[in-house]
Amino acid sequence: MQIYRFDPESGKQITRFDSDFVMSRIIQTSENAHVGCMHLSANRVVGYHEAVCPQLMAIVSGAGQVRSGENDAVHVKAGEAVFWEKGEWHETKTETGLMAIVIESEVLTPSAYMPVRTVDSVGRSS
Repeated sequence: MQIYRFDPESGKQITRFDSDFVMSRIIQTSENAHVGCMHLSANRVVGYHEAVCPQLMAIVSGAGQVRSGENDAVHVKAGEAVFWEKGEWHETKTETGLMAIVIESEVLTPSAYMPVRTVDSVGRSS
């Protein structure tokens, strides 16, 4: 499991054509991709299961906890994306609810587009 950032701080300011916004790149695929929007209400779970292909979950609102394999759960929030490789067992839970865009494709390389989330010595993400 890898956690990436797509928050405004990881994006690029766009000013062409009299624009004024920040664009945070997420992914580009050269193969077919399935893209969906997942809505998890408070105290709901996406049960522990094996990824049938590479999966990227980009959290748009809310927060939750994710885990992979036997690892402890990790807190994730809006502006972060979680990537699981094909065959990786994983689970997502939320106490407050979350909405995420889920992208599934045989060819996903989020590291080419988003910075990896870092965690400081006291466990805070940046």
